[in-house]
Amino acid sequence: MKSISLMKNTVQEYAWGSYTAIAELLGAVSPAKTPQAELWMGAHPKAPSMVKCDGNWISLLELIERNPNHILGKKVAEKFDNRLPYLFKVLAAAKPLSIQAHPSRDQAKQGFERENRQGIPIDAYNRNYKDDNHKPECICAMTLFWALNGFRKISGIVTLMEKICPQGLKKQFDTLRGQQSSIELKNFFQSLMTMNREQQKQIISHAVSNAQKFTDDDPAYKWMIDLHKEYPTDIGVFSPILLNLICLEPGQAMFLPAGELHAYLDGVGIELMANSDNVLRGGLTPKYIDMPELLNVLNFEERKVNILETEQINECECVYESHAEEFILSIIDVKEGIICNSSAHRSIEMLLCTDGKATITDLGKNDKVVIDRGKSIIIPAVVKKYSIQGNATFYKAAVPL
Repeated sequence: MKSISLMKNTVQEYAWGSYTAIAELLGAVSPAKTPQAELWMGAHPKAPSMVKCDGNWISLLELIERNPNHILGKKVAEKFDNRLPYLFKVLAAAKPLSIQAHPSRDQAKQGFERENRQGIPIDAYNRNYKDDNHKPECICAMTLFWALNGFRKISGIVTLMEKICPQGLKKQFDTLRGQQSSIELKNFFQSLMTMNREQQKQIISHAVSNAQKFTDDDPAYKWMIDLHKEYPTDIGVFSPILLNLICLEPGQAMFLPAGELHAYLDGVGIELMANSDNVLRGGLTPKYIDMPELLNVLNFEERKVNILETEQINECECVYESHAEEFILSIIDVKEGIICNSSAHRSIEMLLCTDGKATITDLGKNDKVVIDRGKSIIIPAVVKKYSIQGNATFYKAAVPL
């Protein structure tokens, strides 16, 4: 593969997905028959993209295995062991996702090897580690996007909890209020998440009843009530009180490092992450929850969430600040009469068109690919330089060099 090529990508269907967002982006029948949650663009073994080569559709995973240097670039191939380091997604959340965290690289490697030794099948219900990689990720909002990201300042948790704290949690809460350290936060969280189901049901019932009085005071209480409607007996309904509640405006983005407890609540976004599918869940899900392993990977330091800063690198492209070595996200806006030229210093890139129509030209060969809304292309490293002309918006995934 030595040229710019179209991609065909897998739509992942999960219960929390949207019936319309991805279908409309792809120009498919909307509403879809089943909820469509994620569109995967990449080379993850679970669902590698197909790439059009010489009239045939071939797995990107296979193409990289055949010639990693041409596709990834020599430096990227060497650094990431001949593997595409990122996974590019459209995420459409019509219902809240589970509260979850991702392991560090060392934790993922150890966990993957441990579960392999234990003989747990990769697709087993109780499998935590699907691969040996970490999963830092960036989410960029295409619509208003509500999310939870990392533990609030403990003083903020105390302020919110004071209004709703049920009697059955008073002892643990008083300790947290008195100490306000990351150790006490871990103890409080662990106590909350591991108490018996009957206690949890009573605490949830009392806390949600109290929260209904304060929905005008803070959106965290409204979200607590909304989560309770979806998961009436799940202790994860406390997550908007414990975690930073974020509402991203379209175009805003944030970063989620390893070990941060988080959840996406509502909205459509572009997600770019290290090439991994490792998820440790804590609640708001019917899927497998391994609380001891989650507690092992979580960071209990209070965290202030920063909106990612962008840098305008030319008149067409705006790059989001990257906190990961595997990926960097940018938005390209091209207008009629303006030619947007790529950098000559580049490796493998993927472009997803979310609006309009444009022509991408390999400036070395003068090969052209026309792309419009919902289409995606892969530009291998062997393509030295390319240009974009037309009237369109793209999200671009790349590797920072």
